[in-house]
Amino acid sequence: MQQITIFVISDSSGETALTVAQTAVSQYPAVQASYQRFPFIQTDSILDGILNLAKKQRAMIFHTLVSPKLSQRVREFAAKNLLHQFDCIQPAMAVMHQATGLEPEGVPGLVHNLNDTYFDRIAAMEFAVTYDDGKDPAGLLKADIVILGVSRTSKTPLSLFLANRNLRVANLPLSPKTQLPEELWQVDPKRIFGLTNRPEILRKIRQERMISYGLPADSAYSNTDKITEELDYAQKLYKKIGCLVIDVSDKSIEETATLIMESVDYDLIPHPLAD
Repeated sequence: MQQITIFVISDSSGETALTVAQTAVSQYPAVQASYQRFPFIQTDSILDGILNLAKKQRAMIFHTLVSPKLSQRVREFAAKNLLHQFDCIQPAMAVMHQATGLEPEGVPGLVHNLNDTYFDRIAAMEFAVTYDDGKDPAGLLKADIVILGVSRTSKTPLSLFLANRNLRVANLPLSPKTQLPEELWQVDPKRIFGLTNRPEILRKIRQERMISYGLPADSAYSNTDKITEELDYAQKLYKKIGCLVIDVSDKSIEETATLIMESVDYDLIPHPLAD
């Protein structure tokens, strides 16, 4: 079974691009696809963050972006980084233009009300990209939720999924050899969530990642003993912090996000959800 990752990027809900991708994949029984949906994308900064994630995961991209500028950005990025992409909307708009002679509005998400909740969601998405992967420890103090985990425990896609629920999320990668930022100890443990996985599953995920980079599957990164050491370190840290621990080995991003949203104390978060 060949494994592929598909990013669905849209300025709306992403249902159209997701349906197109799933329909195409259904014609290839030997292919098993994992889908990551990124809806309501309308700014360069958020799109760039998602495209960089796609590059890291060597993902195929299906997109519905009515902005010619953003669509072109996806196409150029994909060509430069040898990623496969499919534009699900611009060719259709071009046909409409040819048939009617009219120009499209080019306004993203016309079917959505641009209310405060919408703009809160955009801000949360930008926050997740800015403070992804421990880029700036200051984000830990500004975040509604902090996600911890060793490499390849789905911290980034989980952060973006939660951001789409208007939660500002910062995530921090863990390693026995990496010094923890002081800011971490200033965050309320009830707003911190630690991710873990089974060593054998994590090893397989990391091997696939190495192969996607054109490197040998077996390396220090995918070594079972090293992975076990990392997971043990993370588990001890979680116990010291006193945060909730979630085993993601048998859970989808949606299931993990639901557990977090059901567990978080919304009275403690700095940015209450909009009604």
